[in-house]
Amino acid sequence: MQSAPRKVRAIFVSDVHLGTSACQAEYLLDMLSSVDCERLYLVGDIIDLIAMRKRVRFPAQHQAVIARVVAMAQSGVDVVYIPGNHDALIRRFNGQIISGVKIENHLLYQSLDGRRFVVSHGDEFDTLLQCSPWLNWLGDISHEFLLKINTLVNAFRRGIGKPYWSLARSVKQRIGSAQAFIDQYENLAAYRARERKVDGFICGHIHHWQMRHCEDALYINDGDWVEHCSALFETEQGAFQIWQWADSQKLLVCESSITKSDEIHASQLVNTL
Repeated sequence: MQSAPRKVRAIFVSDVHLGTSACQAEYLLDMLSSVDCERLYLVGDIIDLIAMRKRVRFPAQHQAVIARVVAMAQSGVDVVYIPGNHDALIRRFNGQIISGVKIENHLLYQSLDGRRFVVSHGDEFDTLLQCSPWLNWLGDISHEFLLKINTLVNAFRRGIGKPYWSLARSVKQRIGSAQAFIDQYENLAAYRARERKVDGFICGHIHHWQMRHCEDALYINDGDWVEHCSALFETEQGAFQIWQWADSQKLLVCESSITKSDEIHASQLVNTL
C-alpha cells in the first residue's frame, strides 16, 4: 500500500463545513499537521455561514483548524481562500489578505509541468443544472439524514476496527438521478475549462471526489470533509493525487492511473443542456 506523502507542492481542500456537526475537523486537522506544503487552497464552503444562521457549532477542533490554517499562512505557506456558496459572504473581500490568507473568488493554478487549471468552488454551475425547488428540498433533507447515519455507521466501524467508509457516496452511486446530475456537473466543468483554453478545472461543491479526462481537459474534484475526508495533492514531482485521510490514509485516485478509456466528451454536454 502506498504511503501518503508528507511533503507536497500543493493541497486543495473544500467543503469542510466548519460550524456544523457533520464536519470531520479532527481528520482535517491531522492532515494539515502531517503534510507540509508550499501552497494551500481552500476551495469553498470552509466555514458554513448558512448553517450557522440557524445553529452555531464551533467546538475546539473547529477552532484548531482555523488556527492551523492561519499559522501555516504566517509561516510562509501561500494560503488562498476561494469562497463557495455556503461562505459566499466572504466574496466581498476578494483581493484582500486577512491574517496572511488571501481571498480570491477564483484563480488560475499552474502545475509543476506548466499546465493551467481554473480553480473555483464550482457553484457557478448551479443555475445551469438546477432542478425543481421541491427536489432541491428533498435532496437537502435526505442528504442531512445520510450524514447523520454516516456518522453513526463509522463510529460503529471504528469500534470494530473497520476503515472509514462513505455511506453517502455509496447511496449516490445507486440512485440514477443523482449519478446523472454528477455526470452533467463534471461534463460542464470540464467543458468550461476548454472554453477558457486551459488544461483543466479543479473544484469541490458536489461532495464527490473525482479525476477524469474530458477530451484534452482534466476535471478534478477534491471531494469534501463531511462525507469523504478527501483532499487533492500535487506532489513535489508534479503528480496529482486524491487521498482519503480518516482513521487511515488511502490513495483514491491519481492522474497516472486514469486513461483515455475514462474520457468523456464535450459533445455529450451540448446535447444535454
